[in-house]
Amino acid sequence: MCISQEKEAGQLWYAAPFFFSSAAGSAQKRCGGGTGRLVEQKRLCYNVQKNMDKERIIIMDLLYRSTRNNEETAKASEAILRGLAGEGGLYVPEKIPALDRSMEELSRMNYQEVAYEVMKLFLTDFTEEELKNCIDSAYDKKFDTPEIARIVKKDGVYFLELFHGATIAFKDMALSILPYLLTTSAKKNNVKNEIVILTATSGDTGKAALAGFADVPGTKIIVFYPKHGVSPIQEKQMVTQRGANTYVIGIEGNFDDAQTGVKKMFSDAALAKEMAEAGYQFSSANSINIGRLVPQVVYYVYSYAKLLAKGEIRDGEKINVVVPTGNFGNILAAYYAKQMGVPIAKLICASNENKVLFDFFRTGCYDKNREFILTSSPSMDILISSNLERLIYQTAGRDAEKNSAYMKALNETGRYEITDEMREQMKDFYGNYASEEETAAAIRAMYEKTGYIMDTHTAVAESVYEKYTAETKDETKTIIASTASPYKFTRSVMNAIDASYDSQSDFALVDELARLSGVPVPQAIEDIRSAPVLHDTVCEKEDMCKEVKRILGIR
Repeated sequence: MCISQEKEAGQLWYAAPFFFSSAAGSAQKRCGGGTGRLVEQKRLCYNVQKNMDKERIIIMDLLYRSTRNNEETAKASEAILRGLAGEGGLYVPEKIPALDRSMEELSRMNYQEVAYEVMKLFLTDFTEEELKNCIDSAYDKKFDTPEIARIVKKDGVYFLELFHGATIAFKDMALSILPYLLTTSAKKNNVKNEIVILTATSGDTGKAALAGFADVPGTKIIVFYPKHGVSPIQEKQMVTQRGANTYVIGIEGNFDDAQTGVKKMFSDAALAKEMAEAGYQFSSANSINIGRLVPQVVYYVYSYAKLLAKGEIRDGEKINVVVPTGNFGNILAAYYAKQMGVPIAKLICASNENKVLFDFFRTGCYDKNREFILTSSPSMDILISSNLERLIYQTAGRDAEKNSAYMKALNETGRYEITDEMREQMKDFYGNYASEEETAAAIRAMYEKTGYIMDTHTAVAESVYEKYTAETKDETKTIIASTASPYKFTRSVMNAIDASYDSQSDFALVDELARLSGVPVPQAIEDIRSAPVLHDTVCEKEDMCKEVKRILGIR
């Protein structure tokens, strides 16, 4: 390897670039033995010639660029603080770093150790001490299993249970660590303003973000949710949230309305000036924040390593991954894991009846001009999949101008169509959808066959997986991302098993689910049985900014 040298003040310096994977499935670049010492907290390894007492390796931080302006860059901590890039863009890493540990090594690590090995490659301006403190603070006894993410094999498929955190949904996997990443970033960048976490939720992000940021010094969190577009349990979890810095507002509209309103506030320069004058600045807990996305990459690396450790797969054997998908963040994390070197073959994108992504992968045309359908899998009731922009940017040759044109077309006409060359780069994605009837049938069939009870979102993924295998005859071993506990969607789940359950109350159904599944009622559900409602504000979607100003005391 070539290492450039330069003299400065009589010292010998070495400037060396990162190793990056150049394509999906690329071989992992790893360090061997070597005679030099490891520096900069083992970010990289080099063979450094012996007896050079004054060597120093300068490692450039991995930068993040805006999907709508190639000139706008940020270090990881800056991108986390800002949440959204300028002009409404999203931050993406300049390159996807390759894993520098073998799967064999990773298979011997626990979740926290794997998290460090993955996240150190993305968050390069965090010190080892800072990053490990964030990880250890996040992935602790808040989770009801020491595995953090558990793999359960049922009916020949591996369910990656991502719902063992404090709010029993996969959002805990990232939102348990985001408050620590954000507060660490604020210190690193000498931020004096109070940080206002502004978030739109389709149900799960809201509660997980509220739980993560409740009473965190130097922050306020404001969550907007569709008043009539979440499950009763999801709403009860949010409106009973304690914390002097927490605010929950229902809007008369759907999730896309909430998300659009939040993005508008992020892009409002006049509002930003008013907030700065009042001592505030925005950040986001949505998956548009790279601080949400990077921790999600971890569990796809970890799940492959655990399958290897259990002898379920051979080292290097490819697997498929099925992800129930709404805003495209979770499946994008799997795509990033694949780019890092995890042997993933197909990325199976599972939609509910809001099947805008299914149509996109089949036709190359993204078209949100359709009816918005309320389903039993509300966290996927989305027609504007924000994180898809990151994939569009990548496949457009990382050309911000081209990506901006697509996003402008989406904003003005509600649709855009990508090129054949871009579609070719997405050939590892497969899209399909499940109807409400198919979702219920999947829950019932899995229960009758194995006794295992899935939530509605996981059932969408399982149903799409069955369609995929029927269509392709592909027998590749497969992980299904199980994104929520069935206890979050008790009525829909129990009605799928037997329609006669519909006459029972929500908490009677909770107790019946515990009896059927043999799984104790999670503490998150016990906590809200008799909890008082603390947040009851509802507003029109046009009044979201007014509510934010009211909360912050800005006139």
